[in-house]
Amino acid sequence: MFTTATLTGSKPEQYAQLLAQARALVHGESDRIANAANLSALIYHALPQLNWAGFYFFDGTELVVGPFQGLPACVRIPLTKGVCGAAASSRQTRRVDDVDAFPGHIACDSASRSELVVPLLHDGELVGVLDIDSPVTSRFDADDQAGLEAIAQVFIESLT
Repeated sequence: MFTTATLTGSKPEQYAQLLAQARALVHGESDRIANAANLSALIYHALPQLNWAGFYFFDGTELVVGPFQGLPACVRIPLTKGVCGAAASSRQTRRVDDVDAFPGHIACDSASRSELVVPLLHDGELVGVLDIDSPVTSRFDADDQAGLEAIAQVFIESLT
């Protein structure tokens, strides 16, 4: 049985603890739905000030909602729309302090104020994105970005 531990220390130390929990959670499991579901729950319950945490998977044309925690989400996102589409099409993490100022932002949850989206690449191919939203403006910083990118890599490594 898996149990989470309370995160302690500095933000980088907390992300190191969360990364260890993520690795333990996906250890020995290669199913992307199962791992995305568990990682979404882990992130959502471990990090403060989140209102959404989850995955969108690339179907060859657009992003389609996968496992997540939070309010119901947009089902399909074109690569030309929103923070998720921008991260997927550029293959670069997008950290947005104020989603209302982001051109083409899609307001799936009107409470969201900031967003962090990490593209998921496997052997150079787009698999999808890991998307984290907060009701707090400027919620995410470089430590959050590095921590979530490391967790995204754990997910990618679980696919092999």
